[in-house]
Amino acid sequence: MVTIHHIRQVFAGKRVFLTGHTGFKGSWLLQILAYCGAEVTGYALPPEKAQDLYYQIDGDSLCVKSHFKDIRNIDQLQAAFEEAKPDFVFHLAAQPLVLKSYQDPLYTFEVNTMGTAHVLEVLKKYSQPCVAVMVTTDKVYENNDRGKNFSENDPLGGFDPYSASKAACELIISSYRHSFFHYSKMATHGKSIVSVRAGNVIGGGDYADNRIIPDIIRSLENNEEIVLRNPKSTRPWQHVLEPLAIYLDLAMHMFKEPDQWNEAFNIGPDKSDVWTVEDLAKEAISVAGKGRLRIEQNPDAPHEAALLMLDNQKIKDKLHWKPRMNAREAIGASIQWYLDEEDASARCLKQIKSFFDDEIQDAEHD
Repeated sequence: MVTIHHIRQVFAGKRVFLTGHTGFKGSWLLQILAYCGAEVTGYALPPEKAQDLYYQIDGDSLCVKSHFKDIRNIDQLQAAFEEAKPDFVFHLAAQPLVLKSYQDPLYTFEVNTMGTAHVLEVLKKYSQPCVAVMVTTDKVYENNDRGKNFSENDPLGGFDPYSASKAACELIISSYRHSFFHYSKMATHGKSIVSVRAGNVIGGGDYADNRIIPDIIRSLENNEEIVLRNPKSTRPWQHVLEPLAIYLDLAMHMFKEPDQWNEAFNIGPDKSDVWTVEDLAKEAISVAGKGRLRIEQNPDAPHEAALLMLDNQKIKDKLHWKPRMNAREAIGASIQWYLDEEDASARCLKQIKSFFDDEIQDAEHD
């Protein structure tokens, strides 16, 4: 299991290019990398809201340089990349919301699909060795709601524009990997590329619209009913630190063995932690000590998959990984973040230290 000590050993003093550093997951990853001594260059649009986590943690101070620019502009991306000269790339920049993808599908495809192609093209032109972790989503699979645990070999697809755009990302990543970054020619190109399929991430500091934890928090703060659109929708909920730890662990393995990790990995909890939206909301109310639910289903609402489950056996076998938090713990940590009275940086670092220090204690007792 990866620990803060392990991360520091690899990342201290290393140059990291982090796209999407102003987003929810990006802000958490930025804090871990900065805490472990990495020199981070960020590339993303500015945060959308004044309360967003990036502003609360003073993200600019954690970056060597922060570029507020559009990933659809490949010339600007190329210039920032060449200036940064990274050892590692974490590509998180995306339009991440299913409902927004219905409202603006073209923008969603441009950002998610061509944005990913731009990062890979810049990597192709980069003359130095580099490790790249390309983040997609658990929604890349052709989902017929039949209760299947999707494995990495299942067909890709997507009903809504967001899911389709991310499935296209996987095809683009695979194409570049085989065409330009094949493991058999590692000595020539020096690029190690992995894609990671994680989703339904929850945690403190998320303020996005139409996502369950932020919606619950806003309702609690305003003493309003928590409105659930799809109460029986089932998702593999996981705390934000869970996938981030794996991104870092994979990157460290790729750095040491660049020809051994060039493939796709699911990142999700065990089957016992696949909960419905209603069960999550009830647990959040229990943690907060207040709140009430209202079911408001709309038969004309845009389609979202009712059931989504991942097979996580591949990452378990190859990385010797196991989830650190179950669903109840992940929900508790997420809600507690908003209830704490410390500043946002202190709240995040407290949870980061607890999450990774627990692993150090486990290692000492193995």
